Amino acid sequence: MDGLKKFLNNFEGYICIGTLAVMSVVVFIQVFFRYVVKGSLPWSEELSRYLLVWTAFMGGAYGVRQGAHIGVEAFMLLFPKKIQKIVAILVKIGGIILCAVICYYGWQIVGTQIERNQLSPAMRIPMGYMYAAIPIGMIFFIIRYIQDIIDDVKNFNNDEKKEA
Repeated sequence: MDGLKKFLNNFEGYICIGTLAVMSVVVFIQVFFRYVVKGSLPWSEELSRYLLVWTAFMGGAYGVRQGAHIGVEAFMLLFPKKIQKIVAILVKIGGIILCAVICYYGWQIVGTQIERNQLSPAMRIPMGYMYAAIPIGMIFFIIRYIQDIIDDVKNFNNDEKKEA
């Protein structure tokens, strides 16, 4: 059970590892083809771009869980510890609201792309799959924010810092 919990807590990180690995291989192959074979692969740049977008959205969600996003710590240090914890929870609630709005409009974009049956130029795959990174990434952001809020509420009276 601990292995499953560890996997789920790091799910986005594993997705990022996979997409970055595939992207690295694709870019290496493209460079090889361009400079050694003197030809190019028309799909490699497009695939790399789409993998980078998915990596960014999934990595952002992973960053939420790891507490890696920047904040204005100097401002927060002006408040007592309890107020800092309350403000941190309120900021996360604001993050959930923002992510929910982005997710809503992201799904509208995906729906429009699917409805219009727009295909990517080189790989000829539906663009809805590429734009789906926005709402799916936002869903993971929301899940991670909720997990952090639950952890913050559970540890509200503890003075120790949260461990990743």
